[in-house]
Amino acid sequence: MQVDVDPSTPCCGSCGFAPNDRHKIRLRYGAVRCMHVHLDGKAIRSCVAPLSRAEGKHVTTIEGLSANLSHPLQRAWIELDVPQCGYCQSGQIMSAAVLLAENPKPADKDIDEAMGGNICRCGTYPRIRRAIHRAAQLAGEAEDKMSASAL
Repeated sequence: MQVDVDPSTPCCGSCGFAPNDRHKIRLRYGAVRCMHVHLDGKAIRSCVAPLSRAEGKHVTTIEGLSANLSHPLQRAWIELDVPQCGYCQSGQIMSAAVLLAENPKPADKDIDEAMGGNICRCGTYPRIRRAIHRAAQLAGEAEDKMSASAL
């Protein structure tokens, strides 16, 4: 995808998010800490990363996890009714996706450490942690089914 914007524009400004003036100052300094994308498989805060950082790299937004909400994290988030206001949830899910890719069976400590850069002003952290554990379980079940069918 090509976009015609200033290379210093934050990535979130090129992903269809057009912050209003009230949000621009907080976004510039990353104070919101909720907007994440994957850049070559690593979660980055798209509100402070300049678009030039993404040039030539693979960028994945939350829509890229699955087109039909079949990703284990999306399924777990829905099953456990994680969001309250929903504002930070895409960033939470994107960070959790990197965590599970690197550590398929994280302990609470691993989750807390990996998710520490994400702020949920509604305080849904216990549900987020449960959903990450559930997503790990769902991913493991899917892997077991694939292994069994290969036999």
